[in-house]
Amino acid sequence: MASLAEKRKADDAEEAPADPQARPEELRLLEALLFASTEPLDQAVLAKRMPDGVDIKAALAQLQAEYATRGVNLVHIANKWTFRTASDLAWLMTRESTETRRLSRAAIEMLAIIAYHQPITRAEIEEIRGVITSKGTLDVLLETGWIRPRGRRKTPGRPLTFGTTEAFLSQFSLEALGDLPGLEELKGTGLLDSRLPSGFSVPTPSDDPALREDEDPLEIGDLELALAPAVEPENGDKS
Repeated sequence: MASLAEKRKADDAEEAPADPQARPEELRLLEALLFASTEPLDQAVLAKRMPDGVDIKAALAQLQAEYATRGVNLVHIANKWTFRTASDLAWLMTRESTETRRLSRAAIEMLAIIAYHQPITRAEIEEIRGVITSKGTLDVLLETGWIRPRGRRKTPGRPLTFGTTEAFLSQFSLEALGDLPGLEELKGTGLLDSRLPSGFSVPTPSDDPALREDEDPLEIGDLELALAPAVEPENGDKS
């Protein structure tokens, strides 16, 4: 006959619940890779570092679900994955000494035009805005890291073309450019006049980073060149 101690031990073993923290090894590996990286990683890079046979897409989805209610979330931005502080806790990371630099109205208009119409040249931006743009406005947007030179237009003078960056998507919490608000959304927020001309439309920007048929690659030194000569702003544009 089993002793009383042995009986209790057997009963405890039967009643002990499964370890709620037990997780597949691939999730632990994936979690470690993302935490250790200093920059967001795309799915292809993660797949190369994981063991063969791992369904990386399913593993990312499961890990994202696990972190959905935690203090940090696994987010998908610009086709890359990274851990970020939960949006409702962002105030914890704010420093009192932080000084927000507001963009001028001209800079905001230019940023919106570039986002929706990219790739686009400075002259094309001016045609849409109907006003000459000062060099300083482009400089400010380049300094934020939200726009970048893409290439050179295959037209006389070969002007630089501009487009947005991953930093732009990250700043405005967009997974892709297709998440930018459309015409009806812009009307609803009051950013567009409801009495628009007939046929007015908002273009749908593409996330394809490849150069278009009318663009040439950038050349050595293009990023260091002055983007435009200094000009006097017109029609109240003081950017």
